Amino acid sequence: MPLDAVEAFARQAHAAQKDKAGRPYAEHLAAVAEGVRKRGGGDEQIAAAWLHDAVEDGAVTEEWLARADLPQRTKDIVLAVTKRAGEAPEAYAARILATPGALLVKEADLAHNSDPRRAVALDPATRERLRLKYARMRALLGLDAPAG
Repeated sequence: MPLDAVEAFARQAHAAQKDKAGRPYAEHLAAVAEGVRKRGGGDEQIAAAWLHDAVEDGAVTEEWLARADLPQRTKDIVLAVTKRAGEAPEAYAARILATPGALLVKEADLAHNSDPRRAVALDPATRERLRLKYARMRALLGLDAPAG
């Protein structure tokens, strides 16, 4: 599946979804894809960025992903960054670190999720809860703390 088709599919799959701040979810997907691109990621990682929440959010099933016309590396990254119900953060981080290319996608995801311009739209309790959650994941992944 060409990258533009992956983008179109992801936008459609998440069309009805909003983020925690009430913004169209596709804005987050586009920001993560652009973050991957800016960090030097290739097309397989950019495709995974567009799809990084698709399984977790129920937009597609793991079975769909397995059959999709995508490189295996893209599928592996999507599955690596898909949180499992009840999964410990340490296990989640270990899977990301063990999957080639997944760390870059998760780094871009965390960077956008931690963007202060997005966080300002959240209530203070949610903002602090998410700040701590994202900081813990960055630490588990060995990423530097975000600036600011």
